[in-house]
Amino acid sequence: MYQDKAITCRDCGNEFVFSASEQEFYASKGFDNDPSRCPSCRKIYKQQRRGGGRFERQPRETYRTTCARCGKTAEVPFKPTGDKPVYCKDCFQAARSRF
Repeated sequence: MYQDKAITCRDCGNEFVFSASEQEFYASKGFDNDPSRCPSCRKIYKQQRRGGGRFERQPRETYRTTCARCGKTAEVPFKPTGDKPVYCKDCFQAARSRF
């Protein structure tokens, strides 16, 4: 049913073979598209997405606010809008453990 296909890698431009067994595996996982990168470029791309490549992840922006429970200064990863209470890490964990 499946036959080997020659595909050109979109990153390096080299041709690679998308074998019949790989196509069968992709189909069993429900993937509709053929791979667009050769195996070595795919590996590099995955490493870069995880932060292990040459690209460094930017630090997450944090916002300073006052904890609604204890009054300490807290840094949170979202911009507080004022319509809901915001807790410091300790108070948040304590409230979370009650559920």
